[in-house]
Amino acid sequence: MNDDGPSFRSPKRRENDARTRIETAFSPELLEEAGRQFSKILSEHLDKVLSGDCPTIHWHPPSEHIASAKRWMSQSSASSTTTSSFAQGISTAPQTNAIANHVEHFSQLARAVLAGGLNLHHPHYVGHQVPASVPLAGLFDAIGVVTNQVMAIYEMSPWAAAVEHAMLDVVGEQIGFARGEFSGAITSGASLANLTGLLTARNTTLENVWQQGMAGRAAPVLVAHADAHYSTSRAAAILGLGTDHIVPASLDARRAIDPIQLDDTLAELRRQGTPIIAVSAAACATPIGAFDPLEEIAQVCRRHEVWLHVDAAHGGAACMSRRYRHLVAGLEQADSVVCDAHKMFFMPALCALLFYRDRKHRFRAFDQDAPYLFDPTAPELAEYDSGLRVVECSKRAAAFGLWGIWSMFGPKLFEDMVDTTFDLAKEFHLLLHEAEDFETLHEPECNVVVFRHMPAVLRDHASVDVDDFQFRLRRQVVESGEFYLVASRLAGKNVLRTTIINPLTRLENLCELMDTLRHHGQRLLRGN
Repeated sequence: MNDDGPSFRSPKRRENDARTRIETAFSPELLEEAGRQFSKILSEHLDKVLSGDCPTIHWHPPSEHIASAKRWMSQSSASSTTTSSFAQGISTAPQTNAIANHVEHFSQLARAVLAGGLNLHHPHYVGHQVPASVPLAGLFDAIGVVTNQVMAIYEMSPWAAAVEHAMLDVVGEQIGFARGEFSGAITSGASLANLTGLLTARNTTLENVWQQGMAGRAAPVLVAHADAHYSTSRAAAILGLGTDHIVPASLDARRAIDPIQLDDTLAELRRQGTPIIAVSAAACATPIGAFDPLEEIAQVCRRHEVWLHVDAAHGGAACMSRRYRHLVAGLEQADSVVCDAHKMFFMPALCALLFYRDRKHRFRAFDQDAPYLFDPTAPELAEYDSGLRVVECSKRAAAFGLWGIWSMFGPKLFEDMVDTTFDLAKEFHLLLHEAEDFETLHEPECNVVVFRHMPAVLRDHASVDVDDFQFRLRRQVVESGEFYLVASRLAGKNVLRTTIINPLTRLENLCELMDTLRHHGQRLLRGN
């Protein structure tokens, strides 16, 4: 009888094989050799992408990518042959062969991952508000990932806790909060940060709501920027307010909150006796990057004793720039502020900073007892236990990349990247405005530019034809791999939307974008 198959192996042999596989997977030598290949593969990939010598995206339908991913998974057993002697060190030759086999397999998988992704570092990437991250930041993040520095309590990841507090301190002071008087936390993205900030506002505004819930209370409302990110409405639903109880704040011609009308709205709500959880302002709002007049809004909120929350996920980094700092004037007067490092600080996702102007609010989001985590014999460490402040318990060490790049290059690098991208957006807007076959729809305040391609033949068509043309044009360009940009709707129109969020993109690349849109536009109009 053949006893080579898994079901016929002796218990001792199965145990040895299992130990071999485990020790192979955890082998520092395998990590070292794979790391060498990883560095080579990734640097070659970035060199090609940064030079524009590849498509922005290798477009394939989801079904094809899923099938390809499964094919790689089905090869795992055949590609990971090992012998007991590898783990036991009986012979160096099998060990060397096993490492070489695994490294080769790792290299193939790494290349497959890179080939199937979106190349955000490509100068033709002008899509969503996700940056071409500083590459070295990923290596700092990798330290936390490889060593699994998860956070909930200080003693589980003391250096990660120290790094987070250090980053909150320096960025908070850059925003303008008073040293020693503010506090905050770092969490996984602006959606969770907005939820946590508004949860704190709810718990502060409504007495005992954490314990007693919302039942039996007068229905409270959230007054929010009419163009607020969808995470705001999600937060309202999760917090028990309901999306029907979001009161849209009236906007001015710039699509920013009008402070005078906000004053009227809050006065009317107070007159009706309606509880107000918060005013949620934007710096900047997603559609066109409009910045709210925060100093005036803060005055209105103080007058009506209403919590001011500011979603500054994208635009908060303007605090790093002397040239654009005026856009966030008054941010330091908000009660809570969200700022994404994985947007305009050009860090890998996810790393969102949440600030409270008054540090007494730092523990108001949650009121729970978890004795298996938090040590009552060292109550002073609670100040550094992130599990008391954020939704996540096992939270990744999110700030290593930001801390590492700040430590290497200093704050000036962040100013440079904000200035470069904001400036370029203004230059691009001017090109579009001067071109007869493009329509500009706003004056950009940051690095978001919204426009429409309007060939002469379309100008006399019905608006529905023009709208359809914008979306079909975007789809054709993206699937060609030449550029990656976004489609959206603004003031009832289908539009093209770009975010200049790669600091290595140049004006000539944006000229190429206009020519590419013209080329594919003509193909669409010819029916090709």
